[in-house]
Amino acid sequence: MHDLARRLGLRTNPLIFFWSAGSMLFILAVLLMFPAPIGAAFTAGREWITFNLGWFFVIGVTAWLVFLIWAAFSRYGNLKLGAEGDKPEFTNLSWFAMLFAGGIGTVLMFWGVAEPISHFTSPPFEGVEPYSGQAAQDAMAFSMYHLSLHTWAIFTLPGLAFGFFIYRYKLPMRVSSVFYPLLGEKIHGPVGRAIDIFAVLGTLFGLAVSVGLGTSQISAGISAMTGLADSTELRVGVVLIIAVVATWSVASGLDRGIKRLSNINILAAVGLMLFVLFTGETVFLLRQMIESVGIYATQIIPLSFWNDALSTYTEADGWGWQASWTVFYWAWTVTWAPYMGVFLARISRGRTVREFVVGVLVAPAAFTVVWFVIFGWSAMAADGIGGEGGPISAAVAESVPLAMFAFFEQFPLSTVVSGIAIVIVMLFLITSADSASLVVDMLCTGKGEMSPLRQRVFWALSLGGLAAALLLLGGDTAIEALQEVITVIGLPIFILVCGMLIALLVGFRREVPPTTVVVSGHLREQPTGVDTPSRDVVTGQATDDTADPAGAREDSSVAQVGPHGDSSELRTDARGSGKPPAAD
Repeated sequence: MHDLARRLGLRTNPLIFFWSAGSMLFILAVLLMFPAPIGAAFTAGREWITFNLGWFFVIGVTAWLVFLIWAAFSRYGNLKLGAEGDKPEFTNLSWFAMLFAGGIGTVLMFWGVAEPISHFTSPPFEGVEPYSGQAAQDAMAFSMYHLSLHTWAIFTLPGLAFGFFIYRYKLPMRVSSVFYPLLGEKIHGPVGRAIDIFAVLGTLFGLAVSVGLGTSQISAGISAMTGLADSTELRVGVVLIIAVVATWSVASGLDRGIKRLSNINILAAVGLMLFVLFTGETVFLLRQMIESVGIYATQIIPLSFWNDALSTYTEADGWGWQASWTVFYWAWTVTWAPYMGVFLARISRGRTVREFVVGVLVAPAAFTVVWFVIFGWSAMAADGIGGEGGPISAAVAESVPLAMFAFFEQFPLSTVVSGIAIVIVMLFLITSADSASLVVDMLCTGKGEMSPLRQRVFWALSLGGLAAALLLLGGDTAIEALQEVITVIGLPIFILVCGMLIALLVGFRREVPPTTVVVSGHLREQPTGVDTPSRDVVTGQATDDTADPAGAREDSSVAQVGPHGDSSELRTDARGSGKPPAAD
């Protein structure tokens, strides 16, 4: 594999790169050759997971959220993701735009109207009348629960873990590096490679679901505006356009590509949101802005622990409403965890744990609440709260991707606004594909710097090709089948993220708390040294299996590097020897 990588001019880890690419092609070939039996197997797997382990997903994400809040406001909140002298690379505005556009921008565009209307039409709780005021409040509570703090906790936890271990301990830019406190040097062996390969596959297939959903929304909008048939050919054409533009953005680099697209897209999305606010029922929405925050605050705790347990006795299939919504959301979202985690760490170097958690967790979650208040309440009000439903409910019943465009028909300049919405969704998809391609390449190389262009282009085109092939396989049926696959793949990745939480706890514990000294009659904190892994331990005896055209290897004779990024002599502290921490 090393020789092949050199001949192809690749600078990557051959094992991770070729096994990931080969596995992706193999899985796709199997799906194409045996769609019925493979689909049935994944359907059975999803049903087993949702029925037997749905509770694990629900309580797991809630536990991650609680841990992050503790980490931000504990004494470890001042620790930096990087060396003590590192400064943030991006301004706060650009940082927020990048993390949002690379996160769930597409999902908000897709579900901003569709999810509240779905719950408004078919209430999750027994005894609630469809289209009633209570149904509207419950719909808003579930929508905010699904796509605000809890969803961003799934992204924030791995991002914090990657930033902490990769930048403080100079570990490779790979998922396996997070497990250094638990696995030690095994992260450089078969176990670590298996973790990295699976993370790459999860990222590829997780993004394929999002590209499929976003593409279906774009094609539905084009069909509604032009009268063209909403066909598989149209969707594949949209995917190809997205792949080409994403490849251009990848080629231009992170700062010029993703930053430019993110800034444009977030401004366009905010403009669209303000248009709905000021051309719709402005006073009603402003009142709901306040009231919905109260609804979310009062409902987040009970919903965080609600498992729909009585469905065992009240539903014929035994697993109830939540399996189709909450459990699927968490299983799908967690497949994005490796990609979002590395991406967030990459753009957040130099920030403290507290800055990172508050910025990544709270800011996008607050934006999500505002988004759902404006779009969700506007849609339900237009459909008739207390009535019998309207055109938006009918559109969702016919085709979920039509929801946004049926909604815009209730506003002036509906054709123009629908066209702008299509462009925004496409830009969100391009940004996600762009950033995912960069991250997948980083997961293979283990390095944060730019790799040869051909590698990044390969992953960008692979994402587009994977999504296009699945659409050709069966249109909507292919995407639904992939959703089944994602739920099954999501379980082991979910377990991996639980392991990240444990690794962070161990890593925090190894940071020596500041000592208190008296200076001029005042108590002041003075940091002490910490136990640090040496360079040879961190890099697996100073060699990584990264191949470049010349076959060069990293020099193992450099000075020991501690978690604060200094290459000076390894320090000792009150606990003794200054030796690298042993794996637990």
